[in-house]
Amino acid sequence: MFEIIEGTYQNGKIELSEQPQTTGDRIHVLVTFLNSSTIDPVKLRQFVDQLETIAGLQQGFEELNAGNTRSISQFDQEMQQKYGISD
Repeated sequence: MFEIIEGTYQNGKIELSEQPQTTGDRIHVLVTFLNSSTIDPVKLRQFVDQLETIAGLQQGFEELNAGNTRSISQFDQEMQQKYGISD
């Protein structure tokens, strides 16, 4: 599983906007430096949303492989809450 957390780089240090859910003594990370003057914030948000979707799919496969399943109605309710969707 992976998670995406925004942050800033200043004076040789990276400051995350929030604490990661993954904890441990050693965690692999990927760091991408973005030039804010050349990046469309809307496209960046779309890209981050896509990465979060991929992370969610990966987590779902891990849960399925571990035998952790739930009903379609429960999944539907979780998605509605997560994305603010109503029937």
